[in-house]
Amino acid sequence: MQIELRSKITCPECGHEKEELMPENACQFFYECENCNKVIKPKEGDCCVFCSYGTRPCPPVQKNQSCC
Repeated sequence: MQIELRSKITCPECGHEKEELMPENACQFFYECENCNKVIKPKEGDCCVFCSYGTRPCPPVQKNQSCC
């Protein structure tokens, strides 16, 4: 199984999109939008900002592993 480490994250506040490299073995709980400077957190029930606002889930979720 190949894990994708790049995900395009979209700020829910201003809609700004940016492709980011996700950490391989951890979840990212906070993300600061470089456009509006809003610090975003995951939606309820999601483990990280990539699972909530990215084009693909974080690597631990892609591996069907428990994350965080």
